[in-house]
Amino acid sequence: MSIKEIAQIVGASPATVSRVLNNPEYRCKTPELRERIWKTAIEKNYTPNESARNLKLGNQADRQQTCYISVLMTRMEEAHTDPFFSELLRVIESEIHNHMCILSNVWYKSLFSDNRECRRSDLNGIIREMYAEAEQSGKSDGLIVIGKCNREALKKLIRTFKNVVSVNRNSTNYEVDEVLCDGNKIASVAVEHLISLGHRNIAYVGACHNESRYSGYQETLGRHGIDLEPENVIETKQTEAEGYKCMEKWLQSGSYPSAVYCANDITAIGMLKCLSRYKRLYYMPSIIASDDIELAQEIRPMLTTVRLPKDEMGKFALYLLLDRIRGGHRGVIRMELEGKLIVRNSCVDASQEVWSDYCI
Repeated sequence: MSIKEIAQIVGASPATVSRVLNNPEYRCKTPELRERIWKTAIEKNYTPNESARNLKLGNQADRQQTCYISVLMTRMEEAHTDPFFSELLRVIESEIHNHMCILSNVWYKSLFSDNRECRRSDLNGIIREMYAEAEQSGKSDGLIVIGKCNREALKKLIRTFKNVVSVNRNSTNYEVDEVLCDGNKIASVAVEHLISLGHRNIAYVGACHNESRYSGYQETLGRHGIDLEPENVIETKQTEAEGYKCMEKWLQSGSYPSAVYCANDITAIGMLKCLSRYKRLYYMPSIIASDDIELAQEIRPMLTTVRLPKDEMGKFALYLLLDRIRGGHRGVIRMELEGKLIVRNSCVDASQEVWSDYCI
């Protein structure tokens, strides 16, 4: 299977197919085309012609075994639900391709991040089906788990897939190799920024149960002697639609926090869109989130957020997995990366009443 053959199947140019497979930042005309390209590459077990690439690059490195890698997305049931994880997946897909490996499966199974659903489900049966599917694709050398995963489910995944690495904001507590951007620290950076602007009535929107970002929010308020008001915490699924509903709920209740920390960007974007619809109410809270997805700069006001280094997270995840597969290490490795505050326009001093560029 060549790039030219994939291009014929999906109805795109070979140049477009090559850009999609090699560059996670490349934007297709439509997301659907990009998905068709990767779906075809997965179905056909596409891998680059290593000999041709080495010749082109003048690289005489020894040929490595071709590894078959699967990916489990635990925070969503389908693509595009959470852009951060979609963007992280793009990085990992390209890294798998660039390391001459085969991406054999991408599973979207949100039940793995839900403790209650895990208790209700036949995890052994689900994991057996996944492994059988991976074996049908060729073989199964390793698994990358993207997102939070129930601890018991993770142990079962390790027993079945053997070589597993986690990419996450919540630590696995050394159950597996992991690349972590600590959600507790991310939340602390975000809430500290709001407090530095004079805000004390600070709300939280996102997951709460066993969620490091919620713990970070609580702990940061406590360090500054700020009481946590129960009405300021909304536990919700982290989607744009849920963010919109949360803001609508606040507007209807008349309970107006001066600032909001959203656990992820797409929820914050939903809240900003709701505020745009109801802007005649003149309620414009400071809103901060975490991730720094592409849409964060396209919304108005542009979203202040804590950037997670998704390029490095994806690259190091595959590096750890391949090193374990090839016998480079046996002990569990935890690699922690730092988030970075990105100040834009959605947060203002508590004494101000409007954003600097309120226009969506």
